Amino acid sequence: MREHAHHELAILQGQRRVRFLKIIALFKMAKGALLLLLGGSLLFLNARVAWMDAISNWAADEILLEHSKAVRFLLNRLQDALAGGALRATAFLAFLYCVVLFTEGIGVYLQKRWAEWLMICATAALIPLEIRHIWHRPGLVGFLIFLANCFIVWFLWLVLRRDRSPRHHSQPHQLAGTMH
Repeated sequence: MREHAHHELAILQGQRRVRFLKIIALFKMAKGALLLLLGGSLLFLNARVAWMDAISNWAADEILLEHSKAVRFLLNRLQDALAGGALRATAFLAFLYCVVLFTEGIGVYLQKRWAEWLMICATAALIPLEIRHIWHRPGLVGFLIFLANCFIVWFLWLVLRRDRSPRHHSQPHQLAGTMH
């Protein structure tokens, strides 16, 4: 028999597993909080037409809009899109994803199996979009978020596989707040 088949990764043992689950949960909740702020900001700006006009006029002055027909055309298209409800739609999409992130984060923090499955599915579903984003707009932050999300999917998959194995069914699921 292979000896390493019975060996478990250190990251999946006891308090280390719980610590990583908590870190992942807090990471997801932090992303949710940022999206909540973003959605609220977008709705606030959308409701302030005078502010949007002032920002648009300031931007026009800063980039010398009167000298560039192309920039004027692009800014007018952007302003039309924002006036057409795209800003509000983006805010509501941010709120929706915020709810998903908070649900995942709180559930994983409490070590709920359904939340771990939800986080795997939701995070893995967005990885192709992150790859596309990195391909078209490479950057350190996008790449780090991509790596973090890949780690999250991998780690949670290992946790769920580990918890499904027969030798771990006899052990009660350890609560997040207990310390041994």
